[in-house]
Amino acid sequence: MGKGNQKITLLDSITKGDLWTKLSMIFMGVGMIGHQQAVKGAIVLLIEIAFILYMVTTGIANLAALPGLGSLEAGEVFNEAKGIYEYTKGDNSLLLLLYGVITVFVIAAIIVLWVLQMKHSYKIQRMLEDGKHVPTFAEDIKSLVEGNLHITLMSLPCLGILVFNIVPLAFMICMAFTTYSKEDNHLTLFDWNGLVQFGRVLNMQGNIGRQFWHVLAWTIVWAIFATFLNYILGMILALIINRKETKGKGFWRFCFVLSIAVPQFVSLMIMNTMLQPQGAVNTLFMNLGWISQPIPFWQNAMLARITIIVINLWVGIPYTMLQVTGILQNIPGELYEAAKMDGAGPAKIFWKITLPYMLFVTTPYLITSFVGNINNFNVIYLLSGGGPTYVGDTAGQTDLLVTWLYKLTIDQQYYNIGAVIGILTFVVLTIVTLITYRNSASYKNEEAFM
Repeated sequence: MGKGNQKITLLDSITKGDLWTKLSMIFMGVGMIGHQQAVKGAIVLLIEIAFILYMVTTGIANLAALPGLGSLEAGEVFNEAKGIYEYTKGDNSLLLLLYGVITVFVIAAIIVLWVLQMKHSYKIQRMLEDGKHVPTFAEDIKSLVEGNLHITLMSLPCLGILVFNIVPLAFMICMAFTTYSKEDNHLTLFDWNGLVQFGRVLNMQGNIGRQFWHVLAWTIVWAIFATFLNYILGMILALIINRKETKGKGFWRFCFVLSIAVPQFVSLMIMNTMLQPQGAVNTLFMNLGWISQPIPFWQNAMLARITIIVINLWVGIPYTMLQVTGILQNIPGELYEAAKMDGAGPAKIFWKITLPYMLFVTTPYLITSFVGNINNFNVIYLLSGGGPTYVGDTAGQTDLLVTWLYKLTIDQQYYNIGAVIGILTFVVLTIVTLITYRNSASYKNEEAFM
């Protein structure tokens, strides 16, 4: 095996590289320039120069401000010459934190680039030593639409994930370890305070802690009911419509799919209005003499929860019905015929054939639905607004973690606690998803069903 086919490591690049490769440890891209790839090396060198200029002008200052997050308060000073008060600009801890996080990511990116260019320089060196052809810049560009097309297609999505997902996520995680909140007026200047906010949220004796565990319990209960009731009832509906004896299958499917055609937020807002104390439902019942007082659909905590679950069935069952219908039509008919010949009844056929097949195929869908229901902002916020909310509480009786997080940040400005809730929600979702999927038949037996 030739040297060019051996795996290239950073250690080999440093210890076995020639002078050009070793110079790349200080001047990035020089190794490429010295190994017949001048254009690519020049681009890398320019990136290093831009990085140095960034660090000298703002980067070092951003890193220096990160440990303290600023301390200079805005104030006013009397200008005797002008006879007026002038306001002095103070530090903004939020911007200092953001710039600091961005600088850390920039440094991480330049380190990755440094490693890659070192290994690439050594790779070209070995190609030259083996007498192989070194690709020109034009050939490298051409390869991006041929052999290395995957790099071209994945570069922009990966960059988007980094900029719009990973960096904001790291920024939010950092907030959880600060005093950034309206408490004690820490909205402009705040500092690090370690795990204090995590202790407040997880402490069952404190007000925030009690609300967290209460909201977490309701979130899990809601997700279970919303997921499995929709799944079971949608499956039953699909089975009934899919029977040979059912006439007008297309018509019945059309009737239920109509609810999907109406935008969900419109349906939810209409339901919210209809179930108000002076809404259509209470007015109708009172006119019929069935009730003497309006039913507190949104004022009573238990009744509000039940109402939300029931309304969610109206919104969600048609989706499940469509999912299940396609799967039912793909179950081999020979399985049913063999079961009937063996004397199996409808119930046994369902439990032994239909349900196992359905669960095997739809387990990923169930996991996705469960996670989606934990984060189901629309249903809760548009129906009950998270209420009823007791005096002194930041979370209502029907709030999910995601709606509580919205209230803590947008409405109440408890940004640090909101960041903690976001982290804990991510942890809960990750644990539930991984454990459930890794123990499912879909994961353990991906190749076949039976």
